Amino acid sequence: MSQDRATGGNGSATRRHVFISHHHADDTKVDQLTQLLAKGGNDIRNSSVRMKPANERRMNEGRVKDETIKRLLRMKISWAATVVVLIGKDTHSRPWVNWEIEQAAKQGKRIVGVYAHGGTDAEKPEALERYGSAIVAWNTDSIVAAIDGANNFENSDGTSRNAVHPSTTRVC
Repeated sequence: MSQDRATGGNGSATRRHVFISHHHADDTKVDQLTQLLAKGGNDIRNSSVRMKPANERRMNEGRVKDETIKRLLRMKISWAATVVVLIGKDTHSRPWVNWEIEQAAKQGKRIVGVYAHGGTDAEKPEALERYGSAIVAWNTDSIVAAIDGANNFENSDGTSRNAVHPSTTRVC
């Protein structure tokens, strides 16, 4: 199997190809998320963009065209089976995060929101509420179940909440 559920022949971890959409300031939390899932025996392959300081400077100076960024992001999202949106303090205000979610929806990707450890319920990007297949708390079992197709909607503390819309994507 290629994208989401490839496993090694000798009982190795399940490989999941994801794109983690996040605010650049939350890069450390992206690392924490992949480490949390790895501890649970998951092999997470993340194609998200992690900018080095020189590239971030070029972006801030307007030396990289939006179309160039969009092309790169489309390719990275296309590679992933699931787009995971890390919901941090300022994620909801980041225009690229909403664009990534909308692009994932256009590509028919599963979109899973994960509250960053200590995140609150009021911090979700607008596009995530519109297109999210699941939104879950910082919990390995909840995150893996959502990536694997469970349409669970939780508050940041892990209690159940209602979905804003019926899910329209499916795991292939």
